[in-house]
Amino acid sequence: MSHRLWIQCQPRVGPPKAAFLRAVPRSPGPAAWGKPLHGLWCCSGRNPRRWVGSRPPASKEKPPGTETETFQMVYRFDAIRAFGYLSRLKVAQTALTVVALPPGLYWYSQGLMTFNSLCLAGGIAGFALAMLCWMSHFFRRLVGILYVNESGTMLRVAHLTFWGRRQETYCPVADVIPMTESQERPQELFVRIQQYSGKQTFYLTLRYGRILDRERFTQVFGLLDKFK
Repeated sequence: MSHRLWIQCQPRVGPPKAAFLRAVPRSPGPAAWGKPLHGLWCCSGRNPRRWVGSRPPASKEKPPGTETETFQMVYRFDAIRAFGYLSRLKVAQTALTVVALPPGLYWYSQGLMTFNSLCLAGGIAGFALAMLCWMSHFFRRLVGILYVNESGTMLRVAHLTFWGRRQETYCPVADVIPMTESQERPQELFVRIQQYSGKQTFYLTLRYGRILDRERFTQVFGLLDKFK
């Protein structure tokens, strides 16, 4: 009896309202809410580099004929990653220092800052810019890893960019000046990698770096025993 009364008390829904209710999508429910996250985790498990955001190292245009060749690591400087973080930190610090100058000028115009404080802020910003230029000039030429192809004709140099990321540059071995023909000494903290064409100069440290393949390294830079 009560069931019949409940049915009779239900309000009748007209055709327009019924069509509207049919058009409203139903909620998928809690069971379906986890499906997008589940798919994301599954994708991250299949290809973690795609979701983590790590990008492949930027490299200049490869010379023809090196796409299929295998490169062997001959030198490695383990602290290059720390220099990359330091370069990014220096860029961020310089940006914050320069951005603080316009508010300082406004406060000085309003009488909220003295002229000496404004000059101090400008000097700090100028010093930060000068240090950024000097550090970037050095960090972009600091060698992290050296590779040589199997035929021994191409040298691949892994170094840093202005933003502290990895970049690879290819140099023909025939264009690299051996250390036996230059005035560089392996006992020094940094030695230069120069080219006959004068395109670009790199710096590597034999004191703190590791030579992994001495034979291939010698084929490119000459015998290190001659410097002793």
